[in-house]
Amino acid sequence: MPKVKKKTLNLRGNVLDLTTPVVMGILNSNADSFYAGSRIHSVDQAIERAGIMRSEGASLLDIGGYSTRPGAADISEEEEINRVLPIIEALIRHFPDVRISIDTFRSSVARQAVEAGAVLVNDVSGGTLDPRMFETVAGLDVPYILMHMRGTPQTMTRHTVYNDLVPDVLFELQQQLATLRSLGQKEVLIDPGFGFAKTPRQNFQLLNQLEAFQTFDTPVLVGLSRKSTIWRTLNIQPEDALNGTTVLNTLALIKGADILRVHDVREAVEAITLVTNCQSA
Repeated sequence: MPKVKKKTLNLRGNVLDLTTPVVMGILNSNADSFYAGSRIHSVDQAIERAGIMRSEGASLLDIGGYSTRPGAADISEEEEINRVLPIIEALIRHFPDVRISIDTFRSSVARQAVEAGAVLVNDVSGGTLDPRMFETVAGLDVPYILMHMRGTPQTMTRHTVYNDLVPDVLFELQQQLATLRSLGQKEVLIDPGFGFAKTPRQNFQLLNQLEAFQTFDTPVLVGLSRKSTIWRTLNIQPEDALNGTTVLNTLALIKGADILRVHDVREAVEAITLVTNCQSA
């Protein structure tokens, strides 16, 4: 009998139903993210942007202070913490029911963010850049997004050689997932890691075979929003990549994505509505 993929997330007692896919809105508290429209420069701006995303239908907000675009500059843990904690605290004050994800690969940042009210840890490194991350998250008892990446944000473009892309990615994720489970981590989401240690052609291959990630008994998160696979292929800029994002998000939904991580919430919610209505017709 085939395994039924988990369709809920327990966010510290608040259960998020994923029977219908949901949207995670991106809030970047830095000046180095590849898409300028996602950058937050003040707490007030974060509150305003979060309010808009929530009104447009975002179920989760992902707060990040460390830019992970290829070649991005490294920053200290202290600076990352100073960028994200005031925003998390302010959003919780203004929106008591908000569900916040902390986008970090550092266990100390994850711990302090969760203590401040975040209910989900989104680690682009899949536990490869901080040996304390898995143990920390297991102890915090919050869901963890296990993303596939090789190298670091500064070096990942040099780690794109695979024997067989999709089986290799699945294997590497399975190894990390087994370690997480051995530590008692219950709630895990899988992110194939579009754009991280993958060429544009490899990203298309990954999306084309996204159904393969249904083998994990976990929800699947997809982050394709305005990434270079879109704008380099179309010979445009990130600012012009919304239509391309919607096209790829639609394909991801058809192939089983449960969460879309996006800069543009309304358009992603509309894609979900149309795809789910088509699938239920």
